[in-house]
Amino acid sequence: MAALRAWGRGNGDRRDYLKKIIQPALVINGRDDIMIPTVNSFILQQELPNAQLLLFPDSGHGAIFQFPKLTAQQAGRFLD
Repeated sequence: MAALRAWGRGNGDRRDYLKKIIQPALVINGRDDIMIPTVNSFILQQELPNAQLLLFPDSGHGAIFQFPKLTAQQAGRFLD
């Protein structure tokens, strides 16, 4: 948990590293994730050059299990 909190505070070195990752990435999270704060997913998507962010409403850390069909549809579109 300490590492996750530290990531959210971030520093330039880590963010500079993310900018070098050019592979497309799909970042998925729930809007109210208390295990890995949702803002960390937003930061990740902003720092990765080819990232898309998918936030599910009324969900937390298990968003992909709450919305399995929508997750599969969005992941399929991303992979296409």
